[in-house]
Amino acid sequence: MSWNDNEDKTQYKVVVNHEEQYSIWPADRDNPLGWRDAGRTGTKAECLEYIKEVWTDMRPLSLRKKMEEAAERNRE
Repeated sequence: MSWNDNEDKTQYKVVVNHEEQYSIWPADRDNPLGWRDAGRTGTKAECLEYIKEVWTDMRPLSLRKKMEEAAERNRE
């Protein structure tokens, strides 16, 4: 058996939750509770590369909103 026989041939999809956090999930499985499709499928490497491109702010959405509200109050 060659090394390539062990290569992951699983197709994945990128999923995102309500906090705009990203992950990958096997494409042939139902999404985990609380996660929705982000519109990208492919190999593990392709999906992880997509996440690297789009998930530029790792802070959860709720934290970003609270920080924006605090910054707005400080400007008043």
